[in-house]
Formats: sequence, structure tokens, C-alpha cells
Amino acid sequence: MSPVERMQQLGRQPGGKMNKTEAAYAAEVLAPQLHAGVILWYRFEAIKLRLADRTFITIDFPVITSAGQLEFREVKGRWTDDARAKTKIAASQFPFRFIAIQRDGRHGWRTEDLTSRSW
Repeated sequence: MSPVERMQQLGRQPGGKMNKTEAAYAAEVLAPQLHAGVILWYRFEAIKLRLADRTFITIDFPVITSAGQLEFREVKGRWTDDARAKTKIAASQFPFRFIAIQRDGRHGWRTEDLTSRSW
């Protein structure tokens, strides 16, 4: 096993349970946005998308914005090539906005829109 694989194995949570980065994003960004009316709804790992035979991606946070749009927000402590590729493949196949999110410093978040088309 490579060092990256060992690190990932240590941080894996059982399905349906948030890791520390996901929990922090939910508490620091999603909950305040919900309270302020910027978003109408979010739920952790509520949607699983089929990309190909035996290849799926479970979206960290599907979010409905106040404009009624569905966004898929993927939160990672560290983006691996595999995670980025799966998210980009999903973005090319489905007519939703896909946003990659990573912790930026102690209290900030870096976002990247991975949506490949303007549906």
C-alpha cells in the first residue's frame, strides 16, 4: 500500500458518517446558509450517481439553493486524482452544478466549480 492509500484508509468513516472536514463544512457553511435563506435544503450523502458499470459517486452534500437549483458539493481534506476524476466525470454526465470544496487555512474554504457545461 502506498503512503497515500494508508492515509486514506485511516480517515475512512463508515457510510453515512461525516469526517471532521465534512462536519466542519456543514457547521461553518451549510448551517449558516440554511439559516440565512441562501440555501433551502441540504443532506449528507443523500444521492448516489452511477457513472459507469460498477462505478458510482456518492455526493457529500446535495444542496438546493434559494433559486431552486440543485448543486452537488464534494468536500475533501485533500483531493486525490481519483476523487477529482470521478467528480469531473459526473459533472460531464449530469446537468447539475458540481463544486469541489477544500479547507483553506483554519477557518476558510476554497471552492472550485467543476461543472463542465452550461446546461
